[in-house]
Formats: sequence, structure tokens, C-alpha cells
Amino acid sequence: MTSLTGYELGRERMATLDAAKAPPESPQRRERCPQNMFDPILRDFAAGQKSVELRYRTRLVAFTQDADGVTAEVEDATTGDRGRIRAQYLVGCDGGRSLVRETLGIPMVGTAALTYTTNVIFRCPDLVALHDKGRAYRFIILGPEGTWSTIVAINGTDQWRFSIIGGNAPREHSTEEIHRLIRRAVGRDFDYEILTVMPWVRRELVAERYHAGRVLLAGDAAHMLSPTGAFGMNTGIQDAVDLSWKLAAVRQGWGGPHLLDSYDAERRPIGHRNVREAAANFRRMTSPRPGPLLLESTPAGEAFRQKLGAEFAEVMRHEWFTLGVHLGYRYEDSPICWPDGTAATPDDPNRYVPTTRPGSRAPHVWLAPGHCILDLFGREFALLGFGVDASAAEELMAAARTRDVPMTFTAIDDDAAALLYERKLVLVRPDGHVAWRGDRAPDDPLAVIDCIRGAPYDGAMG
Repeated sequence: MTSLTGYELGRERMATLDAAKAPPESPQRRERCPQNMFDPILRDFAAGQKSVELRYRTRLVAFTQDADGVTAEVEDATTGDRGRIRAQYLVGCDGGRSLVRETLGIPMVGTAALTYTTNVIFRCPDLVALHDKGRAYRFIILGPEGTWSTIVAINGTDQWRFSIIGGNAPREHSTEEIHRLIRRAVGRDFDYEILTVMPWVRRELVAERYHAGRVLLAGDAAHMLSPTGAFGMNTGIQDAVDLSWKLAAVRQGWGGPHLLDSYDAERRPIGHRNVREAAANFRRMTSPRPGPLLLESTPAGEAFRQKLGAEFAEVMRHEWFTLGVHLGYRYEDSPICWPDGTAATPDDPNRYVPTTRPGSRAPHVWLAPGHCILDLFGREFALLGFGVDASAAEELMAAARTRDVPMTFTAIDDDAAALLYERKLVLVRPDGHVAWRGDRAPDDPLAVIDCIRGAPYDGAMG
């Protein structure tokens, strides 16, 4: 649209969160949860874990590592007191300006600044009543110069995020200018309260390495991407899921010496993939250059707006429907997945093709009302049998016991699941990715077990 009270160019209708259903490919529907709401949820969950100690107003000052562990120096921001924490490993989840990454000397590769953008959170309880466009989650606002701002609903009632899309050079907006731009976006004078103003840089960067000795990177410390597509939090959580079971395996003693090396091999290509796609979404969103005809109240102006709106709406669908990005990521050439020689499905950001090809996410299927096959994954390796009993799995299970690898076997009598899972035996990692599959036990089960735990194979059963 040209403003909330101006011309509407296009619209993508979606179900409200109350009415939205989960897609066939997942038991979970899409959720929208702003950071100011998500952070307390994450904090409460973390605080409920016996192994977790939360330290607020504490910052990392420096760290060193040696052959046996990492020593971190931390400072209490209130008192200035300093102390040390000794740990086996350190994971830098400390954001785009990561001290951990900088200390390791790991550079970022890509585009340092796509835009210098300013986010303004403002409160206006009656914003919806001030225009005729109805309730929407996101408004994209175009002027003759192109896409210059967006307005996004924060809580669905009275809080809104106004984003001023800048250029590739730093720009500080005055308070007067911010007020003028908000009123331009809405298209009229109105009362509102500005809650926060936050300049930020939209980047397209990935760390050159995710791993150095006993120190690893995750989240924004490892990759910085445009929010266009909402890939950032999912990508960071995927990092944590991949890394967590591997750290647990090493600490529990069954993880091999190369298991943590696989974190970089698996996750860094996904970082590049998702960062590229997010940047491409941003370039699509800012691609129109309408010119003055956009605002002309003439038949020519109306025809131009209809054509632009139809074309732009179709372009933007590429960002709205990205199940391939969210569920179709897979660990090609992973050193801890046993390849079966099959060809990979196309990596289409808009289309997810469920498959059990090693390295891919194990597909979702309902086994009974309220019981999903994904419920079987998460703490141990899960060996699934389709149309076979436990005897078919015994060789793999015995090899796992030899190496103390935690593994369960589940026989599944479900035709739809058997068809989707493609093989009679499918071995799924704790993170839900397929490690191996076949219609019978492998010729050398121990070699498979050593591969998936990141250990060199020595051929010995004892």
C-alpha cells in the first residue's frame, strides 16, 4: 500500500492464529512470537532445569582454552566483581557483536550492511480504526521511491513496530523526522506514544568457522541475516539442537573424537543457505521502483497500481510460503550420516518434500490421534522398524550397546508411515535427522555406529 489510508496494491490473506491449522508436513502450525514475549518463556523454561544457573547483569570479559577445558573470566555489571568459570566447553551465543567470535579471530564473510534500518515501537490502541485496510499482521508501504517502511503488529492490540528501511550508509533519524515518517506511513495525523527507537543493521554474514578447539558459535554469533522470511530464530534454534546432543554425547563418553567437528560441517552450509535466502527476500521486497505514477489519481495511475500490485504480490509469495527453508534443510555430505547413494531432492525454499534420505529431517506422520512419530525422537538414537520385528534390528542394537550409544527400537505397524519412511529400517538421531536407512541390517553394523557417533572405525566389537 502507499499508506494505511492510501491505495491498496495487493493483499495476501492468511488464517488468524486462532484459526490456523498445522500443515500436513508438521504437527506444529506456524507461530508468531515477538522477542519481548518469547524471552520470558525461554527464561522460565531454562530456570526450571536443575542444571541451569541464570546470571543476570554478568558479562564475559575474556576466556582462554587449553587441552582440558575453557576458563572464562566474568564480571558482575552491578558490583564490578570478577570471577572465573571453568568448563569443558564454551558456546558463544553472544550475538552479532560476539566477543567469543572476535577472541577466536574468526572473520565473517558476506555483505556487512544491506541496510541501516530503524525500528520504532509505538503504542496506539485505535490504529485499526484510523484506516480502512482492516486487521493485518504486516503492512508493506511503498512510495514513488520504492518500499520504504513496514508496520507490523506486535501484540495484536495496541503495540506496533514501524521500520524505516534505510540505505547502505548509516543514518540517524531525528525525533521530528520519525514523527513525520510515522504519519506518512499511516497517511494522517493521529495520537500515539513512541516506546522505543532502535537503529540496527541488516546483514548478510556467516562466520568462516563455527568451531575452534573447545569453543563453538551458535545463533547470531555464527550468522547474521535479514529478518525477511523469519529464518533467524529458527536457524539459531537449529544450531542449538544440532550441538546439544553432540555435547551431551561427548560428556557422556560415547561421542567420538570427530563428533563436534561435524557441527561446523552440518550447520555452516545451512547458515549460508538461510542467510542467502533471507537476503534474496529482502531484495525482492525492495525491488519495485514505481515512480510518480504510483500516486496519480488518474486512470493511468489506477492501471499502473493494479499491475504493480499483482506483480508485487506474486513476488512476495516467495517469502510468505517457505516450508522448504524451515523443514527441508538437510546435512548433505555429513561425516556422521551414512550415505545410501540416492539422489537428493531439489532444495526448494518454497516446497518441502519429506524424505528419509540420510541427513534429512525424519518426516512427520500421525501414528494415532495425538501421537506423532516425532515424539519418538529427542533423547536417544531411535531405530524404527516398518513391517519388521526386533530381530531385524538386533545386529544394529548390539553394535550400539558395544559402543554405549543410547538407542531404542520401535516397531511401527502403519502403512502410511511405512510408505513415507521408504525403508524397513530407519535410524534417527536425537536431533530428528536420519543417520542411516536400509531394508536390512548393514553388512558391518559397527562401522555404521562408529560413523554416526563421530569415531574412527577400528573393527573391534569389544
